[in-house]
Amino acid sequence: MSRRIALSVAAGVVVLGGAGAFALAHAGEQPPALTDSAARYTAPVGERDGSLTFVTDVTASSGVKSVKVLAWPENSSFAKKELTAKDMAHVESAVCKPSGADTVRCTYTVKVTGSDAESSPRGVWHVAVLATAQDGTTTLDREATDFTVG
Repeated sequence: MSRRIALSVAAGVVVLGGAGAFALAHAGEQPPALTDSAARYTAPVGERDGSLTFVTDVTASSGVKSVKVLAWPENSSFAKKELTAKDMAHVESAVCKPSGADTVRCTYTVKVTGSDAESSPRGVWHVAVLATAQDGTTTLDREATDFTVG
């Protein structure tokens, strides 16, 4: 009887060990996570340019490879046709700096001139973010945060 118990316990350890290894492997494949996203739009005044600044924290267990950022007006073609990772392939990148074990703080800033502001649609704008981890997993947040152009 004690031999059967020992075999059962050994089999249970092998099964639990395998499940634990699977859980650890799966945890390494989690897509990047975005947190604390915020945007600040400052309109140009007179000869002084304005700006758009976007910040977000990105966490990826394998490390962060890139963070792409695109501001788009609520009433644009992207509102009718879902924005895709392919649409984000050639947009500008944020600058990211380490801020924790697996986390980086990413900042994207762009100058807004008077002519930029004049030609931009008024109203709500969204900020889309495509985060890519070192292991190739991605996260696309089409509306990470919003801001208003007045």
